Amino acid sequence: MVKLKTGDRAPDFSGTDQNGNTVHLGDYRGNRLVLYFYPKDHTPGCTAEACNLRDNYEDLMNRGFRIIGVSPDSTASHQKFSTKHRLPFPLVSDTGKSIMKAYGAWGEKSMFGKKYMGVLRKTFIISEDGIIEQIFDKVNTRDHTRQILETLEK
Repeated sequence: MVKLKTGDRAPDFSGTDQNGNTVHLGDYRGNRLVLYFYPKDHTPGCTAEACNLRDNYEDLMNRGFRIIGVSPDSTASHQKFSTKHRLPFPLVSDTGKSIMKAYGAWGEKSMFGKKYMGVLRKTFIISEDGIIEQIFDKVNTRDHTRQILETLEK
């Protein structure tokens, strides 16, 4: 499994969002990017995280951030999720898991002693020039924006 660290160049990627648009990492050069990986649309933790970022979207935009969410769900699922929760940012469908694997967000998980492969909830803050500034391996889904801003202000 890939193990990225702060200071590494963010792996380039391309994917399709909930509106059928192609999203490239390079499209965000010149802006700081919140790239977050989440397991599944319409689940409590993933909804809390997306809605927290939505509720703080204007503040993040004013601070120069853009946001992209990535999960293995289909574009149709992303469309329903985005519409239901009025999400103003792209949700990229990574059904082949290539983006998640490039970022080390696909790996072994464990539940009730059973091991399986799944999405590792992670967030990457990527600088204007494509360098990883911060990695969050333990995401506070209900207050992720504050977690991001407080960490970056230190």
